[in-house]
Amino acid sequence: MAISDWPAAERPREKLLQRGAAALSDAELLAIFLRTGTPGISAVDLARQLLADFGGLRPLLEAPQAEFCRGHGLGAAKYVQLQAVLEMARRHLAEDLQRSDAMDSPAAVREYLAAQLRHRRREVFCCLFLDTQHRVIAFDELFEGTLNAASVYPREVVQAALQRGAAAVILAHNHPSGVTEPSQADIWITERLAQALALVDIKVLDHMIVGDGAALSFAERGLL
Repeated sequence: MAISDWPAAERPREKLLQRGAAALSDAELLAIFLRTGTPGISAVDLARQLLADFGGLRPLLEAPQAEFCRGHGLGAAKYVQLQAVLEMARRHLAEDLQRSDAMDSPAAVREYLAAQLRHRRREVFCCLFLDTQHRVIAFDELFEGTLNAASVYPREVVQAALQRGAAAVILAHNHPSGVTEPSQADIWITERLAQALALVDIKVLDHMIVGDGAALSFAERGLL
């Protein structure tokens, strides 16, 4: 049965307008993005099939182009649309964060960093540069490493912070393994960076590790 033949309250678009996006299932949200199904398959059924094939919504959204385009009913046009949607979501999070004191919005910082780093397949080391009011000046990716390590150079971090005119920074990197527990190397480089930045009166407010779950905060762990 085509979706247009469903009761109005069960159609994904109408349901979203009446009850909000949070009321929809993953398959219903994906069906709205797909817009149409394929011959003999409604958009919702196609969405369910894709979620099963990819193993869930997140693996589908984070799939590389070649893998994504192999999905039934998908292709380059859908991949481009999806990347645009994801980038708009990341920019929306960034604008929210820029309007507030980062230290007063720890949940927003975590959400933003997760959106930026959780999908990365290689380890990436980044900095949130903050002004004297702890408002975000910029977010920069500074180093990229292998799947389990990144070479981080304090001199380059200090140089980037000075170029941005930062008064404070929040360090961040991802663990592609999904495990957020800090390694001894993570603790050691955090201490080195804090010491190097302190020499130019720039404070390290936190270091967050992004994995599969909630980002781990060094400050909350008492590691700073």
